[in-house]
Amino acid sequence: MTFEIIPAVDMRNGKCVQLVQGVPGSELVSLDDPVAVAKDWVSQGARTLHLIDLDGAIEGKRHNAPIIEEIVKECKPMGISIQAGGGIRSFEDAAGLLRLGVDRVILSTAAINDPQLVKELADSFGSECVNVALDSRNGKISIEGWKKQSEHTAVEMGIKFEKLGAGSLLFTNIDTEGLMQGVNTKPTEELVKSVSVPVIASGGVTGLADLITIKRTGASAVVVGSALYTGKFTLAEAITIIEKDI
Repeated sequence: MTFEIIPAVDMRNGKCVQLVQGVPGSELVSLDDPVAVAKDWVSQGARTLHLIDLDGAIEGKRHNAPIIEEIVKECKPMGISIQAGGGIRSFEDAAGLLRLGVDRVILSTAAINDPQLVKELADSFGSECVNVALDSRNGKISIEGWKKQSEHTAVEMGIKFEKLGAGSLLFTNIDTEGLMQGVNTKPTEELVKSVSVPVIASGGVTGLADLITIKRTGASAVVVGSALYTGKFTLAEAITIIEKDI
């Protein structure tokens, strides 16, 4: 399995942004044209794009859905894989994205509130189309745009969702997300060891060395946002260093 660097395209109010720990108003970056940003990542070597509607995640209303549709329209013909989430609250929300051409839907709040939704989607579209996001703060899963804390741990829910049919998991360590202070890999390692489906890691990447560290946890990929957008390294540099680490 080839470890993959996946650039994030997070959208809020029609712009491509990077927030600190998901807090509205904490934008490190704000770019006017998310479609152009997505196409630029593809031109730099991205094989997968990570699209998140932050308005959907925070407010439950997917205001950026037309932008996601345009990115799919522009990038899918290039052979790019697309995973998308944020504000997916129902079977129809998820099914609509998959029918649009999204390869993987990312469920978070909806999966925690209605675990059977994962099974229904896996049965209808295949496990490979269903990713469950486990966003962890202080060891417990956060939902509703990280505004509410559940009583569940990532390992507990990862095992449960794998059994229900999730084909992959996205683990975000909120404690390090957007802070640009490096990664804490212990929670990722614990999740990877507890499940057999691929785990995509996210949160805290600051330098190229962090990418190697995450790769060695056994994760299948890492989503990178702020470090790329603030020029800590380029996507090409990231891809190169991963390819050299055998």
